[in-house]
Amino acid sequence: MTKPTINDVARRAGVSKGAVSFAFNNRPGISAETRERILNAARELGWSPSRRARALSVSRALAVGLVMARPPETLRADPFFPSFIAGLEGELSHHGYALLLQVVPEHETEQESYRRLAREGRVDGVLVTDLYVDDARPALLAELGLPAVIVGPALGEAFWPAVGVDDGPGVAAAVEHLLAQGHTRIAHVAGPGAMVHGQSRRRAWAQALTDAGLPAGDCVETDFSAEAGSQATRELLDLATPPTAIVYANDLMAIAGLAVAVGRGIEVPRQLSLVGYEDTELAAHMQPPLTTVSTDVIGWGRAAAKRLLELIEDRPATETHLQPPRLVVRGSTAAPLQG
Repeated sequence: MTKPTINDVARRAGVSKGAVSFAFNNRPGISAETRERILNAARELGWSPSRRARALSVSRALAVGLVMARPPETLRADPFFPSFIAGLEGELSHHGYALLLQVVPEHETEQESYRRLAREGRVDGVLVTDLYVDDARPALLAELGLPAVIVGPALGEAFWPAVGVDDGPGVAAAVEHLLAQGHTRIAHVAGPGAMVHGQSRRRAWAQALTDAGLPAGDCVETDFSAEAGSQATRELLDLATPPTAIVYANDLMAIAGLAVAVGRGIEVPRQLSLVGYEDTELAAHMQPPLTTVSTDVIGWGRAAAKRLLELIEDRPATETHLQPPRLVVRGSTAAPLQG
């Protein structure tokens, strides 16, 4: 048996080949009833347009880019990106778009990757993650004319729309939870100060202590990795007056910190309370289970992909509803020992 063609679908639905193309490319010009009749005919025949043919018909690559400047080993260990990419793929595949992922070693290489993608027409737009305080990428993408969506808070110069939530309230809730239990020596293991989310989480921790009338606590800046989380925990526990609680900028570092504490014979949470951020799957299965701030990372990916496709296809922006961060209290926090 020969494979069905677009002509077969058109005959079955009683329309022209152009109408079939309109239906599969979500273009105006046909009624909803006609579109549904065409889609039903295609399903009955087992036909779908080839990606190459569709790309030619709409003069697009039907792909979006995600370029990340970070060592591959940190990407492997970071649980954020698998969930984020799952959200992206769920939305992109629904609209017939592919995700082109590139991991590069440094930011200079990353910028050249954007230039090459734009020059070769390999993607229709890109997603920008791991935003820096003085980030040059949004301006570069505007110069290249490559549509982009920023994942995280918008920068001062709004070249492109941003999709994300304010992580400050989640960190503040973690500190307030520890304060309510009686902790006054609350340290922070922070992400890089040059990164927007590293800075915003550190600022929220410091402000929550100030609001409670407490002096600034001890803080160690890291690169978000498990190894750095371990080293930062050791530094804090070696202080003459160590903290009774530590708030980490992500779960990966908190889990590493928990291992350090247990290895030293420190009882968590009886002698030390620990809080993470992101509520990764492993957090609930630690011993004790990790108190952490939950965020809808899959929802971020879905919303970012949707907004980027709206930009690419010149469609009006739909309102984005993302769940705010919320504190999930588990077994790694408790009142500090007295005395």
